[in-house]
Amino acid sequence: MAPNPYFFIVIFIGVALVFPLLPLALAWLWRKVFQPPKPGAQKNATYECGVESIGDAQIQFRSQYYLYAIIFLIFDVEAIFLVPFAVAFTGLPVGAFIAILVFLLLLIEGLVWAWSKGCLNWAR
Repeated sequence: MAPNPYFFIVIFIGVALVFPLLPLALAWLWRKVFQPPKPGAQKNATYECGVESIGDAQIQFRSQYYLYAIIFLIFDVEAIFLVPFAVAFTGLPVGAFIAILVFLLLLIEGLVWAWSKGCLNWAR
């Protein structure tokens, strides 16, 4: 007797629902049982690395700095990808040279795009 063909799909959907919901339910239950009902001032105090906090924890940064950091990371990681190619340049076939050429063209395209959007201008 062969099982219903949809039986395994129902089991798969059941596991897909229970697997993420069970830890959430256990965490909620843990919180209900072990959390103090009303946290006091000491529990709500900000405490980091053994130093009491002074002033506001919210410091406003310009989002431009994050953009500089992301662009730096992109070009820094791409430079790391170029090192193995530079080391083995003479022993690589023509296909590898074309592949790295496409890679460099995409990298240059990203630089031109960032430059054209004004992402690299410090004075804004």
